[in-house]
Amino acid sequence: MAQHKSQKETSWGKVAEWYGEYLENPDSYQAQVLLPNLLRVLDLQPTEKVLDLACGQGFFTKEFLKTRARVIGTDISKELIIAARANVPEAKFFVTPASDLSFARDAEFDTAVCVLALQNIEDMGAVCKEVSRVLKRGGRFVLVVNHPTFRVLKRSSWGWDKDAEVQYRRIDGYLSGAKIPVNMHPGKSKKVQTISYHRSLQDFCKALFAAGFAITRMEEWISHKVSEKGPRQKAEDTARKEIPLFMTLEAKII
Repeated sequence: MAQHKSQKETSWGKVAEWYGEYLENPDSYQAQVLLPNLLRVLDLQPTEKVLDLACGQGFFTKEFLKTRARVIGTDISKELIIAARANVPEAKFFVTPASDLSFARDAEFDTAVCVLALQNIEDMGAVCKEVSRVLKRGGRFVLVVNHPTFRVLKRSSWGWDKDAEVQYRRIDGYLSGAKIPVNMHPGKSKKVQTISYHRSLQDFCKALFAAGFAITRMEEWISHKVSEKGPRQKAEDTARKEIPLFMTLEAKII
């Protein structure tokens, strides 16, 4: 197993089994929202060499390979990479932090993709600079994160205006960054925590600009889910369509 010299147990390694089971759900956001939109945005070609950064169990790696693009996956968690190698034996994977892609040559990749992972990495600037190094001139970095404006951990929530019969999103903080422990099994006696980092939209832009990227595309993706019948169904479904779950940025080396 290829393993980074400073590799250690990570918080995501502890939830590898749970996350794998979640990805098997055909109604997951990954399957119903992220994958179809990513395939549309990426429009991968057989000539492309793609880096799936923080690839987890290889869910997206497997789908990217179906386009006949050449795909390499990386993740800091050895537990997740073990699962990825079992799930996608035809792909090559490396255990390494996203900020140290020493297995890769300068300007080796055409495209780098990072799905719902950059928000869980402390040194975002170092990641952007390392991705910039391994991308060809004109290469693109496509990243997907929980929407930083509307999904602020422990500082945002849903609210209900009974007079207007409107469901709204309450934001109690946005600009200041935060390191936030997340309980992956709420309601259960055994707590397993991961760490997430809140950043504002300008934080993502600044990190990309500092690494030599120009942002060429931005999209906001909504939930596919529908509320059960009830007095708030219409308002809940309207809020789902108006307030996005995810933000996607495409940035290119200039």
